[in-house]
Amino acid sequence: MLKRKDVAECVIERVDYPNCGRYKTEEGQKLTVKNTLPGQRIRCRIFKKHQDRVEGRLFQIVEKSPLETRERVCDNFPLCGGCLCQTMPYEDQLAMKEDMVRRLLDEVVDDAVYDGILRSPLEFEYRNKMEFSFGDDVENGPLTLGLHRRNTTYTVLNAHSCALAHEDVRKVLGATLDYCREKGLKKYDKKIHKGFLRFLLVRRSQTTGELLVYIVTSSQQEHDFSDWAERLLALPIEGSYAGIFHAIDDKMSDAVKVDYAVPLYGKEYFYEELLGLKFKVTAFSFFQTNTPGAEVLYDAVRRYVTGGIPGQNTPGQEDGGDRSSKAEKVCVDENRSGSPVLYDLYSGTGTIGQVLSPVAGKVYGIELIPEAVDAARENVALNGITNCEFIAGDVLEKLAELPEKPDYIVLDPPREGINPKALSQIIDYGVGEMVYISCKASSFKRDMVTLRANGWRVKRYCLVDLFPQTMHVETVVLLTRNT
Repeated sequence: MLKRKDVAECVIERVDYPNCGRYKTEEGQKLTVKNTLPGQRIRCRIFKKHQDRVEGRLFQIVEKSPLETRERVCDNFPLCGGCLCQTMPYEDQLAMKEDMVRRLLDEVVDDAVYDGILRSPLEFEYRNKMEFSFGDDVENGPLTLGLHRRNTTYTVLNAHSCALAHEDVRKVLGATLDYCREKGLKKYDKKIHKGFLRFLLVRRSQTTGELLVYIVTSSQQEHDFSDWAERLLALPIEGSYAGIFHAIDDKMSDAVKVDYAVPLYGKEYFYEELLGLKFKVTAFSFFQTNTPGAEVLYDAVRRYVTGGIPGQNTPGQEDGGDRSSKAEKVCVDENRSGSPVLYDLYSGTGTIGQVLSPVAGKVYGIELIPEAVDAARENVALNGITNCEFIAGDVLEKLAELPEKPDYIVLDPPREGINPKALSQIIDYGVGEMVYISCKASSFKRDMVTLRANGWRVKRYCLVDLFPQTMHVETVVLLTRNT
């Protein structure tokens, strides 16, 4: 039997949600190893023992999986760990994600109709926002700018060939690193919280090709980045620049939280279009990082809300055309009358509520983050929408303050799922159907146990792949109340 510190070699039999390669020893002991693919022969070191299984930490891939039939597209693969699946054909990635989630949810979906996995329109270069860190690949080595090496805190790999970022973004990254090296600027050392260079944040509009670029430093050194901005403006890029900024961040956390920013060029926003709506987006907006993928996701939600089926073309449209749902109204109980009231809970910047506004009488959105609510209100005005109202606060506290009861509820909670007390309030409304959007299927499964105990069941569900080359996938579920 395997125990802590043992080294094991095995062939991964399958991958369980969310990212756990599984192997069963001859003695019947279960071994799980993260960041592995089905069919890989790997070596790992056991670091944790449970009553019924052990966990191993991968340190060598001895043989590739038979599913890995294409060449890597990034120089850092597999050291970065962000694009774990890039050597698998996209169809095989989708099949693996389907298998993971469907096995996980098997206990709670019963005989629900499965509407398949909807693919991202873009397989590569789909991320509209990238946050790169300054650092080094070896201690006290040359300055690097990119992404963290997998399972490390301080090691940063250059991301000049990152396949998830558009070529314009990679050009900005390369020019920025060259500039900082030439000027002899030093990284910010997270261990001692001393130094200067911290992050490079780049956001790119899928609609216009405009870029927002922020170089983020501490205030421990003064430097005029005007010539850096001029260097960026001279780059031969496909798009253009909305704005270029030098931002200051003196917080100790390893996350981009800007104290203030100095404009070097342009403005601090651009406009993005999504399902016919326009959204004002800043570098720090709460906005889906895969814009065309978000259109697929929100269209799936709208179809469930209005009685349609995700992924099907609307009448008269050919494959690959606009998949916008043209249904006339929210599906509500027949014994309800008047204009349907829809709750968009955990509404973020209100994208879902605005997408659903044409098919509802009134939309109420609740979101904890005030900045996101401010953005939602601004975008509602931008789109001339008059039937959406967004409230800042905790769902648990704000539900009681809404002036109208819902006919329909859309839930898009954070990764940890719904607060049990808030879930109880939601159940008590007694609506006929709800749509639950989950970025972490295991959280939905936990919430579904409570929902089932209160007379709810899964009617239909689908998956939406917002993050090709990774293990992440969205789950969209249409729930109905037993009658």
